[in-house]
Amino acid sequence: MAYFVYILESERDGSYYVGYTADLGKRIDRHNQGDGRYTRGKLPWKLIYHEVFDSRGEAMKREREIKGRKDRSYITKLVETSKG
Repeated sequence: MAYFVYILESERDGSYYVGYTADLGKRIDRHNQGDGRYTRGKLPWKLIYHEVFDSRGEAMKREREIKGRKDRSYITKLVETSKG
């Protein structure tokens, strides 16, 4: 089973949300239905980046790594690099 680390961008205020899941499409839909305290107030969300992992543990580790940077420019670079 594949796991995903994803980054969403709020179309409302441009803020980012980083998470992980086994079902990317379903999880994004749930965010956009208001499922989640942080994401509820910043609807709608769009997927701007994702990575695929073979295990839940790897995905969780990568999510923590991205969140641990606490640096908007780091996320912006990830997104820009993936487009180029």
